[in-house]
Amino acid sequence: MEKIPSFNQLIQDSIVRNWDRDALTDYKGATLQYHDVARKIEKLHIMFESSGVEKGDKIALCGRNSSAWAAAFLAVLTYGAIAVPILHEFTPDQIHNIVNHSDAKLLFVGDVVATQVDPEKMPGLEGIIYIPDYSLVVSRTEKLTYAREHLNEMFGHKYPKYFRKEHVNYYIEQSPDELALINYTSGTTGFSKGVMLPYRAMWSNADFAEHVLGKAIVPGDNIISILPMAHMYGMAFEFLFEFIKGCHVFYLTRIPSPAIIAAAFADVKPRIIISVPLIIEKIIKKKVFPKLQDPRIRLLLKMPGLNKRIYERINEQVTKAFGGNFYEIIIGGAAFSQEVEQFLHRIGFRYTVGYGATECAPIIGYEDWSRFAPGSCGKAAYHMQVEIDSPDPANIPGEILCKGPNVMLGYYKNEEATKAAIDDNGWFHTGDLGLMDNNGNIFIKGRSKNMLLGSNGQNIYPEEIEDKLNSMTLVNESVVIQDGDKLIGLVHPDYDAAKAMGVSDNDLKDVMEQNRKTLNAEQPAYCRLAEIRIHEEEFEKTPKRSIKRFLYTK
Repeated sequence: MEKIPSFNQLIQDSIVRNWDRDALTDYKGATLQYHDVARKIEKLHIMFESSGVEKGDKIALCGRNSSAWAAAFLAVLTYGAIAVPILHEFTPDQIHNIVNHSDAKLLFVGDVVATQVDPEKMPGLEGIIYIPDYSLVVSRTEKLTYAREHLNEMFGHKYPKYFRKEHVNYYIEQSPDELALINYTSGTTGFSKGVMLPYRAMWSNADFAEHVLGKAIVPGDNIISILPMAHMYGMAFEFLFEFIKGCHVFYLTRIPSPAIIAAAFADVKPRIIISVPLIIEKIIKKKVFPKLQDPRIRLLLKMPGLNKRIYERINEQVTKAFGGNFYEIIIGGAAFSQEVEQFLHRIGFRYTVGYGATECAPIIGYEDWSRFAPGSCGKAAYHMQVEIDSPDPANIPGEILCKGPNVMLGYYKNEEATKAAIDDNGWFHTGDLGLMDNNGNIFIKGRSKNMLLGSNGQNIYPEEIEDKLNSMTLVNESVVIQDGDKLIGLVHPDYDAAKAMGVSDNDLKDVMEQNRKTLNAEQPAYCRLAEIRIHEEEFEKTPKRSIKRFLYTK
């Protein structure tokens, strides 16, 4: 591989090159141009330096996506401190634990998080900074108090005329293996681990994106940030790559409802869309599938000459719903419904499914929509190697292993977990099970830790059963668990649809029993459900919308 360039240099170069372009906008709010971002970074650098923050100190950030969050994150990295982005959906206790475990010196908090955390439970902090205006919520040192109170004065003294491009001069990492950030996994299986990501992983993901999307995306293109920036998927591909490229990122600062997302797509017309399956599935299942039940449409779809034109028309409408300007939609972060994916493929929709992990910052697998194999999650990403630990990778599932510059340094303060995850030859053991065909396409079969064992030793992948169950009548979402030697399907019904159809609670039980019989008829004996139990509440989820399976398997 070629010599790895400085990641912070890429940030610096983009700011200088795109000085007068729009950079970050809080949707329906204020816009920062690249020179405004540079000014905020510079002021935070002055505050860090004056308050005694040293290179290598940890600085945590916890708040909803916003332009102020993004500028603060860039300031931390380009100062030479280590960023600790924390998902704002975490509970106060989880936030306290991460701040303490990471040895953070400062904590940036958003408006909601500021009211939830207890400073007394984070004794190691020297200060808590309010993200919207960088004011002090808590200061435990005179240096920090003085630095914030005199910040504008110090900035004016340093730049007496005005702040210009030539003043932008950031910390350049000493080695590609230098630690850039610690990202605590949301995970669906319990306690978070602090993933140590070096600068090389940050650069490699940005360079991958440039390699595969660099011709489709140009400076000035619009992007919508929907996924949390504190999660590596959103950070890498809705923020960092686009910022380095000179794009204009719009933040949906509030919890994005389907109506807000739809309005934003229409207004912003994003050039690339990064999504988790849930968003796509809801739009298709709620807006498109019902129209296909119209008797006239069903008749037309059976006519060979007309069905192609009908699918083209549907494709146009679905494309328009996402703003109509995107090169492709990249779906990842959780399992994708086969029913929805097969439909998107049938209509010729520009989508692809990627594969990644926080430990790889995050990309592992990807393929362009025009070459993408349906049902797969792409091929080994640019810069990465992928192997299946199986005697017959095309037919017998094995653990997915990967190697390359994206792979983390290890887990912070957890040498045992690091050794279990990265072997002596540098291969990262993902914990996912998959197949790989002769063309290098990767097909995920499930999480190895989720795999259930049948009474005769058969491997049962609950995700595959759930995928089929989720496409059945009045099923909103499901979790398949093992109770002794029986498989049980926990189902959260689509209560809105049931109400609209006049289906009572007793009728709903009958519908689920019929679903069970229909599903079992398609399954081998060892994968059949003994029972479906109705789960009245929506299942609890991680910020990337994966069900917290461990809560329901007991």
